[in-house]
Amino acid sequence: MNVDISRGGLLVTLAVFGVIVYEFRTVLDFVGVELPLIPYMAAVFVLAGLAVWFVTLNGGWRTEPEGDDPA
Repeated sequence: MNVDISRGGLLVTLAVFGVIVYEFRTVLDFVGVELPLIPYMAAVFVLAGLAVWFVTLNGGWRTEPEGDDPA
């Protein structure tokens, strides 16, 4: 299995996922369910570490973009 992903793509995906989860936490806080911030931050760092580990195990980073050769 080859994971063809760039570092930027992974970072953008993690950022979008983190914002979505944080907004979900904000909505729950508005409703009355208070969740502490520290476990949320720890979970985001663990998720980022697992994602980097998974990509490294399955082929590493894509270092050169695939495209047309220069004319």
